[in-house]
Order: sequence, then structure tokens, then C-alpha cells
Amino acid sequence: MAISYKKRKISGFLVIGLLLVMLYGKNLLERQSFRAVSSTLSDVYEDRLLVESYIFQISEKLFTIQKLVDHCTINFDYSKAVLEISKEEQAILKLVSAFEATQLTEQEATLLADFKRIIEKDLSIKSYQLLYNDSSGVNEAQVKVYDQKIARAQQDLEKLSAIQLEEGEKLVSKAKTLI
Repeated sequence: MAISYKKRKISGFLVIGLLLVMLYGKNLLERQSFRAVSSTLSDVYEDRLLVESYIFQISEKLFTIQKLVDHCTINFDYSKAVLEISKEEQAILKLVSAFEATQLTEQEATLLADFKRIIEKDLSIKSYQLLYNDSSGVNEAQVKVYDQKIARAQQDLEKLSAIQLEEGEKLVSKAKTLI
């Protein structure tokens, strides 16, 4: 009897020990899943939703620049237009810096670098006289060049926006599988 009682006692301890190990393992797995879901949701917010708001703000600023460039014949004091355009470009570059601080895909990094180059190099207007002067009027050729550059920048933004949707869907799908 004593041996049988001892065996049952040891078997009981082994079963309880095994159950505790299994419970601990399950707890660890749940913690990892929770961390992964939290990380994924954080990524969706920081790297996708927030970036989409940057894209929207940049788009608005590009539209303001385009209005300043395209409406150079309207009877309005455009003596400060270059300063206004420069101010909008600086605001865009700040948003681009914030965008660059997020986790970028390879395609995003390429598009963002192209976009940044357009803003820094191609759209920088040194003198409003390039667009309009009183003696010859509107320099239509130069206005068209700026319009093309702005259109290309807008295309980059549209592609970046599409990537946000794509990557956001991937992250949401990943979160669903973790849950």
C-alpha cells in the first residue's frame, strides 16, 4: 500500500507540475501574441495613418504652390509669392522629414527620395521674374515646367498613399491572424 500511495502522490505531483508548465507556456505565448498585436496596431497608426495625414498636408501645400505659380496673371500683389512658395516648400520638407522617420518600405523610400528631390531642386523658384514680369507678361513655358514638376510630385504622393493602404491592410491582416 505504501508504494502505491507514493506512486499516486508522485504521479499527482508530476501531473500538477506538467499542468503548471503548460499553463506557464500558454501564458508566454499569449504575452507574445499580445505584444505582436500591440506592435502591429502601433505600426498601423504611426507608419500608415499618421503618414497618410502627412501626405494629405503635403498635397494641400503643393496645391497652394501650384495656385501661386498658375495665377501669376491675376491682378494681385505677387511680390511676396516667392517667399510664400518658399515657406510652403519648407513646410513640405518638414513633413517629409517626419515621414522619413517612419518605417519605410523600399518602394516608399525611393518615391519619397524622388519627391524630396523635386521639392528641393526642381520647384525652388529663385525669382518670380522667371514666371512673370510686367514687360513680357507670363512666361508660359516656365509655368508649364513648374506645373509638370508639381504633377510629378503629386503622382509620387498618390503612389505613396496607395502604399499606405496596401501596407495598412497587410498589418491589419497580420493582427487578425495573431488574435
